[in-house]
Amino acid sequence: MTTEDLVKQERSQFIKAKAQENGFDFCGISKADFLENEAPRLENWLNKHHHGEMGYMANHFDKRLDPRKLVDGAKSVISVLLNYYPEKKLPEQADDLKVSKYAYGTDYHFVLKEKLGSLLLAIQEEIGDVNGRIFVDSAPVMDKAWAAKSGLGWIGKHSNLLNREMGSFFFIGEIICDLDLAYDGAVGDYCGTCTRCIDACPTDAITDPFVVDGSKCISYYTIELKEAIPEDVRGKFDNWVFGCDICQDVCPWNRFSKPHVTEELDLPETLAGFTNSDWQDITEEVFREIFRRSPIRRAKFEGLKRNIEFVISSK
Repeated sequence: MTTEDLVKQERSQFIKAKAQENGFDFCGISKADFLENEAPRLENWLNKHHHGEMGYMANHFDKRLDPRKLVDGAKSVISVLLNYYPEKKLPEQADDLKVSKYAYGTDYHFVLKEKLGSLLLAIQEEIGDVNGRIFVDSAPVMDKAWAAKSGLGWIGKHSNLLNREMGSFFFIGEIICDLDLAYDGAVGDYCGTCTRCIDACPTDAITDPFVVDGSKCISYYTIELKEAIPEDVRGKFDNWVFGCDICQDVCPWNRFSKPHVTEELDLPETLAGFTNSDWQDITEEVFREIFRRSPIRRAKFEGLKRNIEFVISSK
């Protein structure tokens, strides 16, 4: 091993240790390069209009595939995973309205950006002048592709990243930087012949293994879609009013999910006892107070009320 290789390895080990200190569950590193395999898949997905009204998915096609167009001199992509599987959940009786587990606590953009900021600062203090940028699902970065390339898991048939140790209930973030580091290798696909996620999706959003038509996903209807929800999916929401966890809940790998240890992601007491009546009677004032720093605010008050009314009226 050359001195240069030794330095790369030591720096990579330092970064992974610091990532763990900052509360991340996993950290992997890959070379900042063009995502050759993802390019035709993304183009085909967009051509089939699987992004629906999510017009931003079609923007910055070249940047989405090449991190060197986002950060000058980029050489490495540092990917991190933060577990969000809750210990305490919302009521889950047959008639209870449902909210995706990722939306229980503080908006993950705030939580991950703070943790990644601390990690980048630690890297700069240890190594020196490092040009790096933090990304948390708010720029044209294919986070699941980079996490898989960094050895943190594989992309399952439901298009989520799967980790053999803890399943798929993770947030993903990146630091793209100009450091030369030791790179991790991708892992294999362990979905096998399982089709539970495909079989369980009530709106048939998983059109083929590893291909999700985003415009048919319950999460899309309840978060991204701003107009009226189509009548042809009435009765198919299984009580989900914000997001959907069905494909993850049925995945055998999520039997390994463990409760997270990030306090900001905990289910707040104000929401823990919410009944269907509370959801139906929610006012804009209450919405603003309870969901002030929550991902649920993304649906806006009118959107959440629309979702609740659509689900209730479908019973």
